[in-house]
Amino acid sequence: MAAQKNVLFILIDQLRADCLFGAMADHVELPNLRSFMQQAVTFERNYTVVNPCGPSRASLLTGQYSMNHRSTRNGTPMRHDTPNIATEMRKAGYLPMLFGYTDASQDPRVHHPNDPAVRSYEYPMNGFHEMLEMRLEMSYPWRSHLLNNGYDFGDYANVFKPVSRTGGTPRLNDPALYSAEHSDTAFLTDQFLATIPSYAEQSWFAHLTYIRPHPPLVAPAPYNDMYDPAALPLPARLHDPSAEAALHPFFAPTQQAYTPADFVEGFPDLQPTDETVQTLRSLYLGLATEVDAHIGRVLKFLKDSGQEDNTMVVISADHGEMLGDRHSWGKFTVYDAAYHTPLIIRQPGNDNRAGSTVSQITESIDLMPTILDWAGQDIPNAVDGRSLLPLLRGETPEDWRRYSFSELDFSQPGAPTHWEQALGTTPLNSSLGILRDERFTLVEFAADLPPMLFDHHGQGEMQNVADHPDMQVDLMRLTRMMLRHRMCNMDHTLSLDLITSDGPEHYNRWVTSD
Repeated sequence: MAAQKNVLFILIDQLRADCLFGAMADHVELPNLRSFMQQAVTFERNYTVVNPCGPSRASLLTGQYSMNHRSTRNGTPMRHDTPNIATEMRKAGYLPMLFGYTDASQDPRVHHPNDPAVRSYEYPMNGFHEMLEMRLEMSYPWRSHLLNNGYDFGDYANVFKPVSRTGGTPRLNDPALYSAEHSDTAFLTDQFLATIPSYAEQSWFAHLTYIRPHPPLVAPAPYNDMYDPAALPLPARLHDPSAEAALHPFFAPTQQAYTPADFVEGFPDLQPTDETVQTLRSLYLGLATEVDAHIGRVLKFLKDSGQEDNTMVVISADHGEMLGDRHSWGKFTVYDAAYHTPLIIRQPGNDNRAGSTVSQITESIDLMPTILDWAGQDIPNAVDGRSLLPLLRGETPEDWRRYSFSELDFSQPGAPTHWEQALGTTPLNSSLGILRDERFTLVEFAADLPPMLFDHHGQGEMQNVADHPDMQVDLMRLTRMMLRHRMCNMDHTLSLDLITSDGPEHYNRWVTSD
């Protein structure tokens, strides 16, 4: 490799975009991310193409829609030969260093059933060099770190339970048993900063993934009560859960699938009162602020070590979080709060664009080809995303997308979900697609269920207008658009290759920006 080109790809788990620009932005302190936005380009309309964690990261790291990589749930295997950011960066001479997790489910066809690789959906994606194992359900190094620092917690689940300062019954926003100095966020950052300095003389690629503010919602002091629950805005929602459920048959099981009790440890009977909801929202924001503080440490390291000017920094999230909006929790839904994600990119040599914003629609699958493009590596035909380098320069390609597309699989083979039981669906048709253009959001189901249509010139997501007579032309137009989108983006791994009498021929799907 010629000139040094480093890449730091940071993912924040479950961070809503509106924490940086939108409804929550005025209520949470994220000084380092906001400062970074002034040095970088912010993409205001970025959406994950699939939920939940495993599938969303599969799309982020392969650049493929879920309909192509087919790792549609946490635990659904991905084909072992699917190209991803790590396998392709290796071709460019990089060692793809992983600090954290990718939530990848390995192909059981190439592993023995006893292999630990097929005993956890949190296994590293092929091609990554795991520098630090940091997974939500395992995290043995962090667990050992806590034990070595004198914490006595017994069962690992107890780590995620708040502890009363007075020894009484814990409250929701009592602090974690560990100090902020020893939190999982602090430990991950400490290990990254302890490891990366020795790589300064070569081009490096590091994927740094923070689990917070993903639940369980427990935070060390002072982040546990940094925000006053009473001062936060109430969730965006209709007056009661039954009104939400009446919008579409999909929403009643959505409310049943995840409740506030699923977002904490030690409170199995937790009720969704306003006090509970606001307390959980305050914990979420506190955890987001903690992550921001440690990202600040990482960015300071780049500057102090003289690597700021040759390191592309990409900061995003795998997906969003409902956080009580629409009487829902988690990301198994159709609303933007679960799909709209922050995306901020600082590209060396792009100082004239510092502090600018991009309003064009972008998708999570664009990050992988953007990094490859900047590193000078070819983008495989299997990749559905587009390089963002032109948009970073302030240029909009004439054929840039006019809509975003997301998917959700709400089934579980062998254990029917709330949706399957309520809607009478199976793993073969328990899925939906979401198409968002400048005005509308269309939700279409694989099963024989009515579509949803939200008009953002009207009441937006608060009203389903799919059955309104004056919306039928737009409903048909968007349905045809979704069909064409799927037809144009079917797997192109080999579709542009030809076997001829002179041997195989290969044609590129994408032309890089330079």
